Amino acid sequence: MKAIHFVFCLFAVLMLTTTNSQAAAASEDFQAFLKKFTSSASFQYSRIKFPLKTPIALLEEDGETEKTFPFTRDKWALLGEDVFKEERITDEEGGIYVSRFTVNNPKHKEFEAGYDESEASLRVVFELIDGKWYVTDCYTDWYNFDLPISELPETISTIAEENKAFEEMHP
Repeated sequence: MKAIHFVFCLFAVLMLTTTNSQAAAASEDFQAFLKKFTSSASFQYSRIKFPLKTPIALLEEDGETEKTFPFTRDKWALLGEDVFKEERITDEEGGIYVSRFTVNNPKHKEFEAGYDESEASLRVVFELIDGKWYVTDCYTDWYNFDLPISELPETISTIAEENKAFEEMHP
């Protein structure tokens, strides 16, 4: 009886180990995902969880009241591979522009870009969900507090034009 119990326990442990190994092996490689994400508009759209977690927050004309808008597909600016280049650049005035992954965990990654010692102008959050990478949140300077609400439709229109050009080059 003990032998049967031992064999059963051993079998259960082997099954769990095999299942965990297969799950780990089935997870999408982040670098391969990022290459495809930045080179195909249709793939990029398919890997963004709209609406994003954080809505777009703009100030009303009074300069004090905040109004939020869901960050939906029509407001997304497609991102090319150059956006995710990790670098540190000093400009002519001495400002330092930094772009890098600030969080680089196996299931969660965050990329930020902007001038050192100031707010990030871009922040993109990636999460591994069911073995696939998705963008779940984003902040972009396209929609910072300096943008008047009255100019939001024009900004969305400009993004749509830029996205169309990206889609033609990277369907």
